[in-house]
Amino acid sequence: MTDGLLVRAASVLRVFSSTRPSLTLTEICALAGLPRSTTQRLLMQLLDVGLLTRADDRYTISTALWEIGELAPVSLNLRERALPYLNRLYEATGENVHLAVLDGFDALYVARVVGPNAVPTVSRMGGRHPLHTTGVGKALLALQNEEFLMAFFARQLEAPTMYSITSQSALRAELEAIVRDGYSRTSQEMTLGNVSLAVPITTGPQLPLAAVGVVTHLTRSNPSRMIPLLKKVAAEISEQLRDG
Repeated sequence: MTDGLLVRAASVLRVFSSTRPSLTLTEICALAGLPRSTTQRLLMQLLDVGLLTRADDRYTISTALWEIGELAPVSLNLRERALPYLNRLYEATGENVHLAVLDGFDALYVARVVGPNAVPTVSRMGGRHPLHTTGVGKALLALQNEEFLMAFFARQLEAPTMYSITSQSALRAELEAIVRDGYSRTSQEMTLGNVSLAVPITTGPQLPLAAVGVVTHLTRSNPSRMIPLLKKVAAEISEQLRDG
């Protein structure tokens, strides 16, 4: 494949999402912004190399592509080593536990532990959310240098709820507090009724910055209990990554 063809193939793969796991040729053309003939040729090649599967007239991501993705360092070196500690944190809190890494201007969720009594969240494995509206996102944002922050604030920041904070001055004040206190907190900024607490994790040179967080309902939020648990788990994961 030429470089241009690789770029177009990647644009086809990226139109699939959790809300669009199965697509027709016409839908892929529209979403990727490519001519029908080009899209059809790309789909045939992606089918041939096993990166897509087809049932009737609909295409989906293949298990082979998932298998390749599982070889990424965030899976092999971060998630697998962190999972025992994430499970322990869930057992201690009974709440949603998230592990996320910095990816561009988003928090990319690479692991989560949930249970029957945990509050519903919009996060999912492999999903992403804005840095400024999530606990793990703010923990990651607080670690960034001024160049990154200037580029981040130069954009239009989205507001998923009426409580989302989009003011640069207010967010910068929060980031200073996160650096000082060692944890972040959001209240109903991504999902109404939910509170998120998070702590950054020290990762190695081969891994992106990471953070571990707990999401609970507003009425069950107990920072004085949960923050020490989060800090302990973050320190244990950091030590595991350092020793590994």
